[in-house]
Amino acid sequence: MTRVLGRLLTVLGGLLALLAVAGPASAHAGGEAAGSDFDGRLAAVTPELTGVTVRVLQFGDELELVNGSGTEVLVPGYSGEPYLRIGPDGVWRNAHSPATYINLDRYGRTTLPEHADPVADPRWEQVSTEPEYVWHDHRTHWMSEDVLPPQVAADPTREHVISEWIVPLRHGEVEAEIAGVLTWSPPPSPWLVWPLVAGLLAVAVAAGLVARTPRLLGALLGVGALGALWHALATPEPSVTTGSHLGAVVSALLPAGATLLCAVLGARAAWRGKGAMTGLLAVVTGWLLLVQGLPDVDVLWSANVLSAGPQSVARVAVGLLATLGIGLVIGGIAAVRRFREGRAVPAGTGADRPVPVA
Repeated sequence: MTRVLGRLLTVLGGLLALLAVAGPASAHAGGEAAGSDFDGRLAAVTPELTGVTVRVLQFGDELELVNGSGTEVLVPGYSGEPYLRIGPDGVWRNAHSPATYINLDRYGRTTLPEHADPVADPRWEQVSTEPEYVWHDHRTHWMSEDVLPPQVAADPTREHVISEWIVPLRHGEVEAEIAGVLTWSPPPSPWLVWPLVAGLLAVAVAAGLVARTPRLLGALLGVGALGALWHALATPEPSVTTGSHLGAVVSALLPAGATLLCAVLGARAAWRGKGAMTGLLAVVTGWLLLVQGLPDVDVLWSANVLSAGPQSVARVAVGLLATLGIGLVIGGIAAVRRFREGRAVPAGTGADRPVPVA
């Protein structure tokens, strides 16, 4: 058993080094919720502004504007006052605009300072040297916490259009607007999600607790590794203020790669009949799956999912990560207790040999 523990410690050391380089990573690269029943979508920018791109992020909670046109874009606040200037010399924010402070909280629960006055002359403060900015805008999302929109409360079984919103812009001397729509969709039925979760969890625990060989446990390690790889590759493009899409995917691939390494070693041990080693690697793999899956577990009960791939596949992948993570930890511990491959019988004391008597 000492050799087994030594190998496991070597694997753990490598995994910790990989995770230290990767840092926290999840499918929702911005670090916010991975699922929501609300969804904000961009309809159009009218008129079309050459060199200016706009995205709606976090299900409508944020707007991203990148201005590569060389002409400044002015974004007004909620009273029509100057709020943001996004142009070649970076981003400037008006310290006298109430929107500067209201936008600090998702629900606008901010006490305004005395100098916040929409009719005061702007006091511009530079907040970025790049012509790109992401800000929270209350015009694009539902503002009442823990309260459903009236139409949803009246009929929560179907999709609803909550609002059609507009955020005005001025591009040089051209008046423009960002138009979008906020919708609500019913979440998945718990009678569909939780029986599958419970069934998969039971299989993983049984693989270590009652299976005659460690091969089923080894096969489940492979399933978990495939889920981790898909979860990483489907990392959505982050906001411009967060980093590059490639960097986000690479960061997510490091823990997924560590999971794959453990799964390969565990499957190899399982097929060679080394149950205790398989169990130890199942514990490590399960922990890695939980690290990747738990931050996104809200997708299991949300209608919309942040993913670069199909939403249904993303939901299944997170379900695999979270459920197999728990199951492999429990099943792995059980397998280590059952398969005592390190308990060798001393030479000369086998049941088929007589023990000499002095």
